[in-house]
Amino acid sequence: MRAAVLKAYGQPFVVEELPDPKPGPGQAVLKVSRCGVCGSDLHMSSGHGLNFPLDTVLGHEFSGEVVEVGQGVSRLKVGDLATAMPMTGCGRCPACQANDPFRCADRVSLTAGYAEYVLVGERSAARLPAMVSLADAALTEPLACGLRGAERAALSPGARVLVIGAGAIGLAAAYWSRRLGAGKVAVSARTDRAAHIAAYMGADAFVRADADLSAAAAEALGGPPDVVFECVGAPGMFAQAVDCVRPDGTVCVLGFCTVPDSFVPSDALAKEARVVFALAYDRAAFERSLAVMDAGDVAARAMVTSTVSLDAFPAAFQALRGPTDQCKVLLDPWA
Repeated sequence: MRAAVLKAYGQPFVVEELPDPKPGPGQAVLKVSRCGVCGSDLHMSSGHGLNFPLDTVLGHEFSGEVVEVGQGVSRLKVGDLATAMPMTGCGRCPACQANDPFRCADRVSLTAGYAEYVLVGERSAARLPAMVSLADAALTEPLACGLRGAERAALSPGARVLVIGAGAIGLAAAYWSRRLGAGKVAVSARTDRAAHIAAYMGADAFVRADADLSAAAAEALGGPPDVVFECVGAPGMFAQAVDCVRPDGTVCVLGFCTVPDSFVPSDALAKEARVVFALAYDRAAFERSLAVMDAGDVAARAMVTSTVSLDAFPAAFQALRGPTDQCKVLLDPWA
């Protein structure tokens, strides 16, 4: 099969011929239809902070058609359209019994969707509902991350919400905040390229981050936010979230910062701010994200700004490392 391989940090991927994956017990192979580019892949292929090993195929927001199944697989069959969580666990521990393989001590990462075929674990896979397309299904993962954050933040009905960051995770946090009962939702970013997408997905206001964000957010929301989602994952963003949140409010960190950061603890202490972190999602959030699209709520489609072929993918991925007008780029390896 052809795949985009990480050969050097911070450099374009290289498209290579690799052996087709073969399913082991409890596994299946998908013919990849779409795979989305995640910000964590950009961070962890940059050479700064935590990084994937070289000679790795990345990509964990994928969907496709089942083309082969391994021993013991019963829920998936050849020809099924499916997506999957990119982690599969042991199936026996408390985390796996709670359908949360990301917290399994023996989890196996299956994040290789920038390719023509990808291996998935049956326990982590989900057949697509009737009304969910393969392109929509590639958005399940970022939607589920946003849902996990909104649940961890314990939003109260009518809450004022500020989302810092207008990438896919920030937009998903805004999307779910609206649907879980927030009163007003504002999204902030350095540029207004995603302002129209944020509005379509549920935001009431868009605030440029080059302003005094604390004051601008309070003005847009009618008061300081009860909940602030930090969805950038860069140094300084956590401190900014603390600066914006109201006293006794909640800061929920969804941004995946892999380099050292600093903040002044007394700033959070003075507000008695509640701070929570949200890593990935469990199967319930994954399936709920599929279900909302199956019910006809396809606002998440607005995040997709480009779909590229495997040959064009290295340059498209590299362009995302700098200033860009893109939001969610999808790979179609068969285009």
